[in-house]
Amino acid sequence: MAADSPCAVDCANFANSHTSLKERIILTAGREDSLIIPSGILTMDFDQLTTFVYVAKLKSFSRAGQKVFRSQSAVSAQIRQLEQAYKAKLLDRSAKSVELTPAGEVLFEYAEKLLRLRDESIQVVADRGDVVQGPVVFGANEATCLYLLPDIFAEFQQRYPQVHISIYRNFSHKILQRVDDGSIDLGIVTLPVKSPNLKVHSIYRDRLRFMVSTRNPLAHRSKITLEEVAGQPLIFPRTGFTRQVLDKLFRPYRSRIHVAMELPSVGMIKRFVVADAGVSFISESFARDYVKAGEVKLLNVEGVDLWRELGLIYRRDRSLSRAAQALIGMIRELRKTSEPSMAAAS
Repeated sequence: MAADSPCAVDCANFANSHTSLKERIILTAGREDSLIIPSGILTMDFDQLTTFVYVAKLKSFSRAGQKVFRSQSAVSAQIRQLEQAYKAKLLDRSAKSVELTPAGEVLFEYAEKLLRLRDESIQVVADRGDVVQGPVVFGANEATCLYLLPDIFAEFQQRYPQVHISIYRNFSHKILQRVDDGSIDLGIVTLPVKSPNLKVHSIYRDRLRFMVSTRNPLAHRSKITLEEVAGQPLIFPRTGFTRQVLDKLFRPYRSRIHVAMELPSVGMIKRFVVADAGVSFISESFARDYVKAGEVKLLNVEGVDLWRELGLIYRRDRSLSRAAQALIGMIRELRKTSEPSMAAAS
């Protein structure tokens, strides 16, 4: 191992700055290019480190087991093997939670580095070949995953079958954080985005429409006034961009509107509207399947023109793999292939 290699430097710093573990990482006297590691450490593998990182992040053996597809007892066995290898207690378990010990905090930092280096090495080696391959970690919210990405990713997998896509599903602000800190490669979020660290491509605009069940008496109408809408039992999303827009839209009517329900997902909102439990606003593309099935109708609201804009984001200073670059190119094609009703104002 070269003296100036990242691993050698990290190990040396690790040994010098953490006395409780210093005896277990010993630089060979008089030789800067060698490292003696106790035999127990040599049995450690990336699989164990991945499990350890999940336990530390989720503070739960059972939830970590779900992530790595192992039983709770198998997760416990992996953690015991790590603790035996390092001769240190890494986790404190209580009835309610799991916390890192001081030694565990040290290992957690280095485990994340090692796993990132593993992923980077896979990408670098893959990029030197003729075939576009390797992992891409992609972030999007639930509705985008359900209604916009399947067709794109299906075509992408046909073109690049050696690329493995892992989807991180969360709200836009969480995806922004993950892309910004480098833990995921790229994502689709609701615009605007103001971070100077991120490159942003506007890729999609979708109109917010008023949605009613075909059972509702309003279904025979083609348009409606906002004052009439305010008198209906409203179903709002619990959080997110659409909720912010609707709160602002109905601010003049806040003393008289009736929010009958607050629901956590677009899918649930659609099902409750179909049952005529209330009315709502929804992105046009997200309701297209129910409109075609004759279960809901979308109406125009006089004087109301609401749009939701999506953007593709990634770090400006990050060197993207060929796989990630190929996925970016595929997603940006969305602007060229979107239906006219969706793309006209983009």
